[in-house]
Amino acid sequence: MMKRIFLLFSILACLVACSDNDSFSNNRSNVLSFSTDTVRLDTVFSTIGSATYTMWVYNNSGDGIRISKAYLRQGNQTGFRVNVDGSYLDNSLGSQVRDLEVRKGDSIRVFIELTAPQNMKDVAQAVEDDLMFQLESGVAQSVRLSGCAWDALIMRDWVVERDTLVESRKPIIIYGGLTVNANATLTIRKTVLYFHDKAGINVYGTLDADSVLMRGDRLDHMFDYLPYDRVSGQWGGVRFFTSSTGNVLTNTELRNGSFGIRCDSARLANDNLRLYMERCIVHNSTGHGLELYNAFVGIKDCQITNNQGDCVLTYGGAVLIEGCTIAQFYPFVASRGVALRFFNSYQGYAYPLELLSCESTILTGYADDELMGTQERADTSYNYVFDKCLLRTPSVDDTTHFKNIIWEKPTDEIQGKKHFKLIDETNLKYDFHLDSLSTAKGMGCYR
Repeated sequence: MMKRIFLLFSILACLVACSDNDSFSNNRSNVLSFSTDTVRLDTVFSTIGSATYTMWVYNNSGDGIRISKAYLRQGNQTGFRVNVDGSYLDNSLGSQVRDLEVRKGDSIRVFIELTAPQNMKDVAQAVEDDLMFQLESGVAQSVRLSGCAWDALIMRDWVVERDTLVESRKPIIIYGGLTVNANATLTIRKTVLYFHDKAGINVYGTLDADSVLMRGDRLDHMFDYLPYDRVSGQWGGVRFFTSSTGNVLTNTELRNGSFGIRCDSARLANDNLRLYMERCIVHNSTGHGLELYNAFVGIKDCQITNNQGDCVLTYGGAVLIEGCTIAQFYPFVASRGVALRFFNSYQGYAYPLELLSCESTILTGYADDELMGTQERADTSYNYVFDKCLLRTPSVDDTTHFKNIIWEKPTDEIQGKKHFKLIDETNLKYDFHLDSLSTAKGMGCYR
């Protein structure tokens, strides 16, 4: 009985195999179809590998199709790397793979990556090729591969030991981090710094930045609608250590870091301005936006927005804020910090708040109260004043500390995100210019 069953299965297997073999045809009307006619890759930096992109190849015809050869039209000249159904297009064989089968109603998957060579240009250059499918029938089909490659300067564990000027039309990618040693000044002009993973800037000397963008180095997308450049936590941040003084940031933007700027505690005196910021943006970090410890800091016409921690947090010091937009619309967690928080101590130690001055500034956000001040030590200075500001906090009868204030309430017709042109939590797009209906005209950094 068992012998007859085994013989029956053997016959059936043979019939199926014969049927499969017979199902392949050289009819030129039987062709492949593709999930896309063009695979568009994000911009990449030259010599640095891209993310992996995929597409599908379908056989919707009535017969099996044999691919005699899949290959890149330009061979290995453009930097594309392709895997077709588990087989890499071997450069030693002319960037091709042979003898693939796609049975009727079946599909195969293709993976594409790009590591483009240097193009010796200061701007991104198109990189294109065609993935060719030569069918056994003689029919040739193709899918376009399209991307852009941008030459960059790559710096690893960059240490600045003497006064240095950096001004580059090419982007600079920083691996490991950038350190400015004590007694050295790093001056950066009209340059974009791309930081890899958790790399950031540690300043023991002085940083002078004008017209600089600091961001993560991922140019691809997390989702089709969401580039990584809108996702927080893409790199480290900028930290000014105790020995650092005289730092100036103008027209400079830091976005999507693990934190924004931290200024460590140092001698507090009128002749020790630790940091001055003007027309700067600190946006969308997973930590605090601006974190200050016993520091003399000036902030003018700046946007500090959307941080998982507080947008501005200061422990003591002298902090002068003028004409700023400080808005807390960090989208990912309900336990986000507030727009502005201040203390006169840190971990039980006295950190005198000699003065927190906030003028012509917008403080708003999701919460009912975006302004938090705590006097933890009665024996330590705790001086603050708000003048001509919009404050999202419960109103108080205190004309000593609050002058000419617009007290924003959650029940106001124009309040919170309605002040601004665009707050798009779904696509993480933000424009903090004032809407025409805003009641904060004349305040903030876009007044």
